[in-house]
Amino acid sequence: MKKLLIILIAALSMAGVKAEWKAAGNRIKTQWAENVSPQNVLSQYPRPSLERADWMSLNGLWQYSVTNLENQPREGRSGEILVPFAIESSLSGVRKRITENDFLHYSREFVVPKAWNGKRIMLNFGAVDWECTVSVNGIMVGRHTGGYTAFSFDITDALKAKGSQRIDVKVWDPTDHGPYPVGKQSHDGRKGRIWYTPVSGIWQSAWLEPVSERNHIESVYSLSNIERNEVTIYTKCANSTGILLTEIFDGEKLVAQCRSTLSANAVLHIPQAKLWSPDSPFLYDVKITLEANGKVLDCVKTYTALREISTKRDALGHMRVTLNGKNIFMYGPLDQGWWPDGLYTAPTDEALKWDVDFTRNTLGFNTIRKHIKVEPDRWYYYCDKMGILVWQDMPSMNHLGYVWARNDVGGGSDMKLTQKQKDNYYKEWGEIIDQLRMHPCIVVWVPFNEAWAQFDTEKVTEWTKKKDPSRLINPASGGNLRLCGDIMDIHHYPDPIMPFHDSQRVVVVGEYGGIGLPVEGHLWETSKKKKKSWGYIRFSTPKEVTDEYVKYAEQLIPLLSEGVSAAIYTQTTDVESEVNGFTTYDRKVEKMDYSRVKAVNQKVINSLK
Repeated sequence: MKKLLIILIAALSMAGVKAEWKAAGNRIKTQWAENVSPQNVLSQYPRPSLERADWMSLNGLWQYSVTNLENQPREGRSGEILVPFAIESSLSGVRKRITENDFLHYSREFVVPKAWNGKRIMLNFGAVDWECTVSVNGIMVGRHTGGYTAFSFDITDALKAKGSQRIDVKVWDPTDHGPYPVGKQSHDGRKGRIWYTPVSGIWQSAWLEPVSERNHIESVYSLSNIERNEVTIYTKCANSTGILLTEIFDGEKLVAQCRSTLSANAVLHIPQAKLWSPDSPFLYDVKITLEANGKVLDCVKTYTALREISTKRDALGHMRVTLNGKNIFMYGPLDQGWWPDGLYTAPTDEALKWDVDFTRNTLGFNTIRKHIKVEPDRWYYYCDKMGILVWQDMPSMNHLGYVWARNDVGGGSDMKLTQKQKDNYYKEWGEIIDQLRMHPCIVVWVPFNEAWAQFDTEKVTEWTKKKDPSRLINPASGGNLRLCGDIMDIHHYPDPIMPFHDSQRVVVVGEYGGIGLPVEGHLWETSKKKKKSWGYIRFSTPKEVTDEYVKYAEQLIPLLSEGVSAAIYTQTTDVESEVNGFTTYDRKVEKMDYSRVKAVNQKVINSLK
């Protein structure tokens, strides 16, 4: 009944907004786009890693406007926008570009549920690109920079005693015209090919939730010790009031619990613990209750897993990746995480889940390299549930002017960045690690892609390892190779090769493949005046593409005996002008024989014991 009341209040708060939304533009769209509407837009709780029972979604229609840096309105640049889709996307209902000379403004009203009276009210955003200033009822409540991480503001003191409340969000986003992480976004396309449409403003879910006046839980992550069957739960609270009760469940069965002060980390022993792996991705449910003087102040749900990622030398002297002490070959696609209708944002939760399920169960991979983008929390949750090993890239900064020596150890040169650029890199990379470290699926951090804005490589690698020593560090995937970190990574198109042996690090083929097949009627760019679709090599039929894919996969098997421990194929789906995916950009056409693909993928993975 309480949840129904909250949904009703949320609907009433939008009653003054005329819902005449429709997707903008006539480019290709996924099947899930048909299910999106102002009344049905990413309605699931956005943060499975720290979930509360009471909350209110703010996804839906907002008012928007665009002004210049002097706050003068841009003619014809205002109306309604569907949050959380970026203004440049079709599903926003707008599909317009903004530049570094613009401010993007959002506003909407809401009513605080009466059941929340006496609570502190938190306003949460999954991600806003890039600089975001938030006000409530004309009172500034906070500012955030960085386009890939979540943030929250306590808006209680800015709320009116009753009635409708107003949120205003002001965004500035220079994309690749500024010295900040942008991944594959580009204003001018930078010669097309591997560069994509910019993404600005709110692009992940926004929501409200009530917390206690006295104290509440802010973040949770865990580390496991598989030798001792122990999990350590690190819980951060807003202040020092209270005691934590941490409980771990196997289904409905309570298997471990610990009461601890807020200054102590909860250490829990799990008898006959079940380990997490791609073949058996077992997750334990966790309930954390914050109490004070016998009163419950906060209660959240999360989950944990027991797994250990490491390296060891095999009998032939090769360094191998081990999962739970056993050799594992990590094999998967380069996953850009782009959508023709939502750009950075999947149109629905079902679509977000589909990409993971497609990779794991249809194609038979055990790994995904999340390529220079950070996904919503729910994407990592699905990887945790399905048993996918994730390499997490740091989104690259503007990288023009780099010097790249491909596959040459010690070759090339690091870029000379300003101290401001370096400070912001460490800030954003640190926030990404802090936000994602609770997910057992993530086993490798990748600070740099190729030589794109690669700087102070040894220092960045050491900093990343110190920040999270529980995972492997791939310093620069396919970049200027340095003798640091856990992994030495080369890129080679189209076929996979291994040009060297490193006795101290794991050797991987971080990118290969790129077999292209354009499918008419499912192409992003159809104008003859624009650049045509492309792949590293191109074929005309699914059988030809499948044959070539199987040939390259078979070539990996002898490389295993030479020391190769992982391979990443480009790529999961077509993306804009790129047509080298297993499926088209709209996810509607099978571009290979998936049964053959899955069979050879499993053969490669099982070749390393």
